[in-house]
Amino acid sequence: MLEDIIISRVRVKVLTLFLSSPGRMFYVREIVRATEEEINAIRRELAHLEKCGMLSKESRANRIYYNFRKDYPLYFEFLELITKTTGLGGNILKNRMKLGKVKFVMLSGRFIRALSPLSNTVDLLVVGSVVLPELAQLVRAEEDKRKREINYTVMTQEEFEFRKRRRDPFILSIFAGSRVMIIGDEEELVS
Repeated sequence: MLEDIIISRVRVKVLTLFLSSPGRMFYVREIVRATEEEINAIRRELAHLEKCGMLSKESRANRIYYNFRKDYPLYFEFLELITKTTGLGGNILKNRMKLGKVKFVMLSGRFIRALSPLSNTVDLLVVGSVVLPELAQLVRAEEDKRKREINYTVMTQEEFEFRKRRRDPFILSIFAGSRVMIIGDEEELVS
């Protein structure tokens, strides 16, 4: 899907690498191995992304490390795009039909920014009539990839609406944090 709006295949891979691991620095050969692209194509993309202000570089010993700049004006928009097209978000969208009748899917802002989870926080909220084994399989695959547990909650639409009307503290805590909607409208979720 990201390839539909960014025509450079190498740029898509580089952006996906950086934004799938927010805050992490990569050196050129590491980027080449991770993206499986030619070194010259990677160098061209890194130079372009640095020139337009997306990346910063830093020399350490005999390597040059690159990092996606969090102060780039479209940083969070790119982070949301990557979240929706790769990893858990992308897999949920690809397997939406297998998951049942899903009304809302939301990932927490802490999760997509790769921040350590706070106690009693939810990384993933799924609302609807969900096929739990299918969802559990997607979550397990992402846990293996990230090497950390993903805290997720599944509710029927009726339970969610009931708890929302009752101003349930658990639901209010979810609404208090930042989020990225994978499926559904955020305004409808919180209203």
